[in-house]
Amino acid sequence: QVQLVESGGGLVQAGGSLRLSCAASGRTFSRYNMAWFRQAPGKEREFVAAISWSGSTTYYADSVKGRFTISRDNAKNTVYLQMNSLKPEDTAVYYCAADLHDVIWWDVHAYDYWGQGTQVTVSS
Repeated sequence: QVQLVESGGGLVQAGGSLRLSCAASGRTFSRYNMAWFRQAPGKEREFVAAISWSGSTTYYADSVKGRFTISRDNAKNTVYLQMNSLKPEDTAVYYCAADLHDVIWWDVHAYDYWGQGTQVTVSS
């Protein structure tokens, strides 16, 4: 089992930056594949970014590619999402997700563990 707690959300102006953190606890954190998803009001949860357990492979949704960077520090049991050049369309609740298995990176149903989410609001 792994427990995930997101932090770092808040209000930011368009063009600004935020860094989200996902603090994990539990066994074998370093072996978990990690991802960020987001969900805006009235919309389905969508994939944002993912990183393999080793950190050697990353994946990004086209909508955030070039602006967001996912990273992990296994020594600190933490996954990060650096968000630059934020747009109002990025406004959503951001969720950290984890799975021990080799997952389909973009599939919301592939992840077994989820944090409670952190709100990101980008004003224009």
